[in-house]
Amino acid sequence: MANIVQFENVGLRYGTGEETLTDISFTLSTGAFYFLTGASGAGKTSLLKLLYLAQRPTRGLIRLFGEDFGALPRGRLPGFRRRIGVVFQDFRLLPHLSAYDNIALPLRVAGVADTDIEGPVREMLAWVGLSHRVDARPPTLSGGEQQRVAIARAVIVRPEILLADEPTGNVDPDMAERLLHLFDSLNRLGTTVVVATHDFHLLGRIPNAHMMRLDKGRLLDPTGSLRFPPTAPSPAAPGASPQ
Repeated sequence: MANIVQFENVGLRYGTGEETLTDISFTLSTGAFYFLTGASGAGKTSLLKLLYLAQRPTRGLIRLFGEDFGALPRGRLPGFRRRIGVVFQDFRLLPHLSAYDNIALPLRVAGVADTDIEGPVREMLAWVGLSHRVDARPPTLSGGEQQRVAIARAVIVRPEILLADEPTGNVDPDMAERLLHLFDSLNRLGTTVVVATHDFHLLGRIPNAHMMRLDKGRLLDPTGSLRFPPTAPSPAAPGASPQ
């Protein structure tokens, strides 16, 4: 299986303090599913920032889609970022746009015609259980509802890589499993998925998932070799109604 991401001896320092991430080396295989775990402050969010090209490393090599990120001209970054879907901890929804328009935004940025947008957006709203909130703006949504809109926005373009930072932190257990099944469905279609989570109840819910563990800025399991046995039922493919 080809590698979609490669890190070699990567270090990250903010300002003049100690390194937040130290000697990080790993590869992500195309089409694989990874859980990124570690205590609060271990460096999970910082590692995700490197993966979605929001931060350049202080040292080391990062290759994404076969290209050296350090040598990538700034003008090419937007095109690379469109291949990566991100679910942020703080949602980052546009407060003046409805749930529908927040989810539709990546399609509009990609130049998809309005006539081809409505179907996919309404499908995603149904999948995350928000068909009744189509016109609601983020300030009127609960934290869990905002999280679901953020997830729908990230996955609507079926990115090559999906990164999710604590995506189930503001939803109930039933919705958490439902959203995890959506990630699994996308993964089965070929998307490489990385879910950063504190929720150890989620670990083992995805068949053949790998686990990467961070501790104080160091990766304890760089190969992602630890796998979990399949314990969850096979999810429906995107477009099917969840149970």
